[in-house]
Amino acid sequence: MKKMFAVLLAVLMLGLGLSAASADSVDYTIGTDTAFRPFEYTDETGTLVGIDVEILAAVAADQGFTYTIEPLGWDASIAACQAGQKDGLIAGASITEERKASGWIFSDGYYNATQSMAVSQGSDITGFDGLKGKSVAVKTGTESNRYAASLAETYGFTVITFESSPDIYQAVISGQCAGCFDDTPIMADYIKSSQIPLQLVPGTENEGADYGMAIFDASKQDLIDKFNAGLKNIRENGKYDEILAKYLGE
Repeated sequence: MKKMFAVLLAVLMLGLGLSAASADSVDYTIGTDTAFRPFEYTDETGTLVGIDVEILAAVAADQGFTYTIEPLGWDASIAACQAGQKDGLIAGASITEERKASGWIFSDGYYNATQSMAVSQGSDITGFDGLKGKSVAVKTGTESNRYAASLAETYGFTVITFESSPDIYQAVISGQCAGCFDDTPIMADYIKSSQIPLQLVPGTENEGADYGMAIFDASKQDLIDKFNAGLKNIRENGKYDEILAKYLGE
């Protein structure tokens, strides 16, 4: 009964902005991004939804822990975790050696994603060579940011950083930037679901990396251990595939 109540509480709290007082009564507090569809975003009812949100809910149900999740934004979520205000981060965070070296502690990977470039619909830019003397938009502190920066000198373009994926798409649509770099499934989803006038540029993908939940304090390792155990179970029982199918049609 106790475990059932814990699971029910986790589900009820999903997507709700709870007070600090109620957060004190749960096992974990989790930060996430605000607009990284289809992994986390707010639907038409104002509810936080997405692949990350549902994977976390399924893992919590499997492992019997409670949590709150709050869409603080990418940078703010990282800062909150580093300051000890949140226990963990789930926000389409790519697992990289650079991040591990700087203190990120990751779970097992739960989705592999590449980063690539998009341009305005009808643009004559067909690759990185077309960016010489132009600017590209990226979300600050992301793998897409690093990917673009690694190419900038070779291809002669300037990197401009923004706070969110919608911001970088708008920078291209408005003509402020010639292109943008972001996680490939994110751009593909926005183009399809929101009908924004962008197009992916084939052949601009990098090798990609797995997404993982992250903590920034080794004392929170129990959260990672539970996430890994629950992830393994939901992969085996089909719940993981069900979540991906719901958002990606996979």
